[in-house]
Formats: sequence, C-alpha cells, structure tokens
Amino acid sequence: MILVTGATGNIGRALARELDVRGEKSRLLVRDPARARAAGLPPSDRAELAVGDFADPDTLTPALTGVDKLFLLTQGIGTEHTTAVVAAARAAGVRHIVHLSSAHVLLDPVPAMGRWHHERERIIRASGVPATFLRPGGFMTNALDWLPTIHAGDYVLDPVGPGRYAPIDPADIAAVAAHVLTGHAEEDEEYVLTGDETFTVAEQVRIISETIGRTIEVRATTTPDEIVRFRFPHGAPPALAAAVTEGFALMRADTVGVRTDTVERLLGRRPRTFADWCVRHADAFRRPATA
Repeated sequence: MILVTGATGNIGRALARELDVRGEKSRLLVRDPARARAAGLPPSDRAELAVGDFADPDTLTPALTGVDKLFLLTQGIGTEHTTAVVAAARAAGVRHIVHLSSAHVLLDPVPAMGRWHHERERIIRASGVPATFLRPGGFMTNALDWLPTIHAGDYVLDPVGPGRYAPIDPADIAAVAAHVLTGHAEEDEEYVLTGDETFTVAEQVRIISETIGRTIEVRATTTPDEIVRFRFPHGAPPALAAAVTEGFALMRADTVGVRTDTVERLLGRRPRTFADWCVRHADAFRRPATA
C-alpha cells in the first residue's frame, strides 16, 4: 500500500493517476473529502481516501496503518509537519519514504527556501527509514500565479530579468515519484528534476501569448511587494516573503539555468515541454468572459 500526501494538489493528483495506471493500491490522504471528490479522487477501486491533517498527529496513525511506502509532500516554511508524519510513518513500519524536496538545498550558500527543505531531509534521514529525495526546481504550474495580472491587465511582473531556469511539469515529477515508489529506482538516492529547456520569464510569457493569441506585456518589478506578488499574488508572511525575494535575486544572477537529464534517464523519455503545458492550460490564461 502506498500513501500519497498532498493528494488534491498538482503533483498528488497526477501521482494518484500514475499509480492507478500501474495497477498499484494507494491511499490518498486528504483534509477535505468534498475537495477530493471535486478533484476526481479516488480515481478507481484501487485507491481509497484517508482523511487526516498533518497538524493533528492522531489522524496520521490510521492513515498510515498497513502502508509500505509513503510519498511525502509538506508545504509551508516549518518542519513540525514533517516531524509528525515521519514519526508516525516510522511507528507504522513504513519501509520507504519518497520525499518532495527542492533543488534549493544544493545552492551554496543555501538560501532560506533551501534551508527549510534541507532540515526536512535531515529529519527523514535521522528517522532511519530508507528514503529517496526528489529535488525539482521551478514548476511549470507556477505560471498560473500570473493569472491575476494577465486577466486584469494583460501583463506579467518579472523579478528575474535575464535569469534562466528549466521549469518542470508536475506531471513529470509525479511520473518519477511513481517510478521510484514502484521499485524501479534505487532507494537512498537524490534526484534533481528539471524540464528540458531553460527560459527567462519573458520567453515563457511569449509562449503563453502565442498559445492564446493575445499579447501579454512583461513588466520588470520595481518594489519588494511586486517581487512577492510574482509568486504569491495575494502576498506572503514576512519570512516567506523574504525567502522569495532572496530566491529571485539568485535566479536573476543565473543566466544559464540548471538542467538535468534525470527525467529522461529514469523514464526513458524526455520531459514534457512548456509549450505543450501551455496548450493544456490555455483556457486558464484566457480572460474570463464578463457577465
């Protein structure tokens, strides 16, 4: 039995589908059954829902009962949820944890965003449960954070200018996670996951514009608030805002961009392209019809 946390998110939903296609039994951890049903979960009779919350450790024990492998995705900037889940997993006899970490842990010096992920990795390693760490860079779905300014004024704020990165489709992360969870990769490995192409923000926006047939302007950010809004349209707590600002400064300085062949090496195919992702999400970028 495989327990999938974050099951209603972009990666979790895709992972649930991947495991279903492979005929694997899974349990999908959700906080809100209604949201899970709206997301189309569970996908088949091979999957079951478990209601639980990282903030309530008493809900984790039944969710982990009978689980052999755990896909662990924890959000936010703290480590207390990781500590609680890993302790419950160890007590339940989980034999393998596949943890969604971040490529930020590899930077030197490690930025704030990377330090949180690094500490989560340390907690997992200290548990003694065999683990595999998936370390993606930027997600293609982060472009959905630009929807408020695209819909309101056909523009995107750009905090990184000449900086380049290779965003990855969350579906590819899910495919790698399924590959690892079903025993097709080594335990105790660390995989850096990227897309196959590097982009500036302006280049990504150009692809979105071409996909939806509408010009979208790129505006350089001029204030710390605009920098944060690029990633969190509705703002972020001070510690997270500071980490985001630091991270984008590092991205601006990287005019080459990190790219790996991990997806192709593990899955035997190249990663999905940003252009293809834009086609699949074109309706989201088109301005909503007015009443």
